[in-house]
Amino acid sequence: MREAAIDPKVKKIKITVYRVNTESQVMSALINAARNGKEVTAVLELRARFDEANNVKWSKRLRDAGVSVIYGVPGLKVHAKIGYIERDAEDGMATAYGFVSSGNLNSSTAKVYTDHTLLTSQAEIVQEINQVFKFFNANYLTQSYDKLLVSPMQNRKKIIKFIKKEIKNHRKGLPSGINMKINSLSDKQIIDMLYRASAEGVKIRLVVRGIHSLIPGVPGLSENIESISIVDKFLEHSRIYWFKNGGDDRLFISSADMMERNLDARVEVACPIYNPDIKKVLIESFELSFNDNVKARIHDATSSLAYRTNDLPALRSQFATYNYLFEQNQKAIEEDEIKTEQNLKHEY
Repeated sequence: MREAAIDPKVKKIKITVYRVNTESQVMSALINAARNGKEVTAVLELRARFDEANNVKWSKRLRDAGVSVIYGVPGLKVHAKIGYIERDAEDGMATAYGFVSSGNLNSSTAKVYTDHTLLTSQAEIVQEINQVFKFFNANYLTQSYDKLLVSPMQNRKKIIKFIKKEIKNHRKGLPSGINMKINSLSDKQIIDMLYRASAEGVKIRLVVRGIHSLIPGVPGLSENIESISIVDKFLEHSRIYWFKNGGDDRLFISSADMMERNLDARVEVACPIYNPDIKKVLIESFELSFNDNVKARIHDATSSLAYRTNDLPALRSQFATYNYLFEQNQKAIEEDEIKTEQNLKHEY
């Protein structure tokens, strides 16, 4: 945001704001961008629980700086975490960039929440992110989305479609399976579809931190469903949807939980992940979470939430995930250094 605010080629910046700090570097960057003559739009949710007064204060500061402030959508809470930047492309760079996140742009909660954010210039995704902002500007117009899952338009419908696809794949003997890491699971229709998939033999694994209305392990109904909750040093806040999809893994990061309010009464965005390296990181991160045997508690019919215990080496997933991501980052740095050295040798 800071870079975009001072880049003379950047023309437009659009962002949703749900929960930010009292003093926010992101909001300051938006104000600076507007003062630098850029067209800046902020979709501000005034009903962000516990942050209503803070958001009202920021709305005034943004408007005073020339930012176009949109106060959500009548009847819908804007819970999506998205952004869009448009720039001239004479230097060969992309013309637009976007981001989609499971978490808020709040530097305080970012220290204790676990989240995923995708920054991308992939044209199809960025175009659809911009379409969501068009909906905010004129919510009486219907927007269509092919890549993104957007609530309340078609998130529920597509999730159900993907679950049905896993059932069909299982019947055909193709790789199948449903994996979700979410904050809450209480939507009756989604739960019924997961029961149906389990009864058909589809393996389902869930990491659900909070509200959990599904009962795993019931013979004939949910015997193919395993579910855990992790409460540890950091607040588990990321949402991942992972469908095996016949062997071509379909993955999304999202702001939406499997709750009626998220699917029907909020603007939420889930974004597909296409890059194989990022897919690998999400899959391995999910596996670390699901195989936790230190802080994982088991969801079952007894509601005892007993800690999972087994004979495997101790795996505290939050710490293991941090170490995994640190190692991945180090490898990327080393690979970049090798490429740079090879390019220099080639030039000489």
